[in-house]
Amino acid sequence: MAATAFLHPFTRPSADGFLTIMRGEGATVWDAHGRSYVDGMASLWYCNIGHGRGEIADAVATQMRQLAGYHTFERFTNEPTEQLCERLAARAPVAGSRVFLTSSGSEAVETAVKLARFSHHLAGDPARTVVISRRPSYHGVAYAGTTLTGLPLNQAGFGPLLPDVCQVPRGDLEAAAAAFAANPGRVAAVIAEPVIGAGGVYPPEPGELAGLRALCDQHGALLILDEVITGFGRLGHWWGADRYGVTPDLTVFAKAVTSGYQPLGGVLVTPRVLAPFAADPDAVLRTGHTYSGHPAASAAALVNLDVLEDEGLLDRAVHVGRRLADGLSRLIDGERIVEVRGDGAVRAVGLGPGVDAPQVREHMLAAGVIARPIGAGTIAFSPPLVITDAQVDRLVQSLADAVARPAVPVVTR
Repeated sequence: MAATAFLHPFTRPSADGFLTIMRGEGATVWDAHGRSYVDGMASLWYCNIGHGRGEIADAVATQMRQLAGYHTFERFTNEPTEQLCERLAARAPVAGSRVFLTSSGSEAVETAVKLARFSHHLAGDPARTVVISRRPSYHGVAYAGTTLTGLPLNQAGFGPLLPDVCQVPRGDLEAAAAAFAANPGRVAAVIAEPVIGAGGVYPPEPGELAGLRALCDQHGALLILDEVITGFGRLGHWWGADRYGVTPDLTVFAKAVTSGYQPLGGVLVTPRVLAPFAADPDAVLRTGHTYSGHPAASAAALVNLDVLEDEGLLDRAVHVGRRLADGLSRLIDGERIVEVRGDGAVRAVGLGPGVDAPQVREHMLAAGVIARPIGAGTIAFSPPLVITDAQVDRLVQSLADAVARPAVPVVTR
């Protein structure tokens, strides 16, 4: 089958044989042949409230009939966006935060870096342009995020990347301290995922996030938490910052703010970051996006937040995570499955030598289960928080069956 006109992301341009997903309900999706799959990844880490929520579709349709879209530059705004930002600010890790909206996590990371640098600039410290990130990590695909991402293959071939970025190994506070020492008075911010997601599903080492916070405080830098995956209940809390008891200066979010029903992201900006703006009433924030504060996206997010709250899905995440972790841990045999890692309702298994993650994924697809291979040696799970216990158990059993099989069936449309 020839490649289609759609040039797929993170895929060989010559690839064909794609799996066409037609519909979804709860933690189940169906393909064009009517085959059902347990969605063990909530699509791409984001569909926390599950698929097929008619109440979100209705809210978006109602909003689009009234006002489909209008920009929010300068003097313009709209009611759903103002309501959403009030609710997000009320849930923010730091009181008094304001909300800058984007259309994606990648845009939000770019914005957080720009805000960190610009805040220092307005404070009379324009030399602070260095941003420290960790390896491995994932921070999106725009140029700042690509540079900050601690996955070399994601950077290869794209030419010169963003200057003044320094990467250190995850969990290595001594290396982070050395990066500060090597750039005295020049570090604008440190960026970190509370749980590293697409880099392999690694929770922080004990004291790691608190240590990064302390280094930022010691050296006058800002702490950016990239909560694109961990925000909105994935770890059993609204934020990874709450889960780990660390205070960020900037919080990046996207994905589960709408559970993927509309594209939306943003940055929670604390009073500390905003203080230099307040001190200069003539300062203009010359950044933003055509769809920042899109009313239909905001309408979707408002209903999504209602569902997370009304159905107790943050508590459900804790239960799902424990059941999934317990089941996966029972599969550890030191040969095919060698470790289980993660936190809350985001988990991964480390595969043994010779067990190929993409092949395991194909076996699981053939059995009606969707998981995500990361590199050659990791299978990740991040299911909708509405997943049933029986479906969680099916994820585990499917993995157990898959690692025991040699042949690789390929499920296509």
